[in-house]
Amino acid sequence: MSVQKKTDVKVITTHQLQNMKERGEKISMLTAYDFSMATILDAAGIDVILVGDSASNVMAGHETTLPITLDQMIYHAQSVIRGTKRAFVVVDMPFGSYQGNSSEALRSAIRIMKESGAHGVKLEGGAEIKESITRILSAGVPVMGHLGLTPQSIYKFGTYTVRAKAEAEAQKLIEDAQLLQELGCFAIVLEKIPSELAKRVAESLEIPIIGIGAGPHVDGQVLVVHDMLGINKEFKPRFLRRYADLHTIMTDAVQNYIKDVKDRDFPTEKEAY
Repeated sequence: MSVQKKTDVKVITTHQLQNMKERGEKISMLTAYDFSMATILDAAGIDVILVGDSASNVMAGHETTLPITLDQMIYHAQSVIRGTKRAFVVVDMPFGSYQGNSSEALRSAIRIMKESGAHGVKLEGGAEIKESITRILSAGVPVMGHLGLTPQSIYKFGTYTVRAKAEAEAQKLIEDAQLLQELGCFAIVLEKIPSELAKRVAESLEIPIIGIGAGPHVDGQVLVVHDMLGINKEFKPRFLRRYADLHTIMTDAVQNYIKDVKDRDFPTEKEAY
């Protein structure tokens, strides 16, 4: 078994991500939506930061990702870019900003890149958004694909269960993944699909495949940062590993602060001017 050496580069680019796949180094990816979180993730050494439309859920409290707007995504992306020095920052194009109209897709992608300073964009879907991807790539904007469970299509699916278990859907996913590579996407996210299918895609494609609920045989992993840090306690899918329990830590801290204020223990004379 070969030892995977962690890359020690100053700035992560699509070229670096491709090299990581070729030498077998797994790619680490997390979401961020603000300056403070991005600063922490970047300093810790994360490879890719996704400014996800999941901000609609964890930052704005919406039930789905559909309500978030292009202006709001650009705002979050601007905040993340200010806190990032090393990581590659990719921004989700929100629902309605690229589906069905390639000219609108190009305008949306250019706005994200010009106004935020991000390094690339991510779109959900395969053959049905081929024209939009082609137009965006023609402008020199790096594109990350997203197949499997695509949250922007939740009302079409009607459920967040595992996708591509049936042979027909699995075959379409494979064909869509190959198409995205042929079009020029630099990477693809596979969400909540069978592990063996994800392995098949990762081994057959040359570009990096990032999984979320897609098993261990892909080229990297992505999680929503609020989920993996235990800030959000309601979301408990099988694929999620919690690396901290910040919900409890933060609740205890706030309650201790309240107690100290009520008891006149904060501030003390040493904490006054």
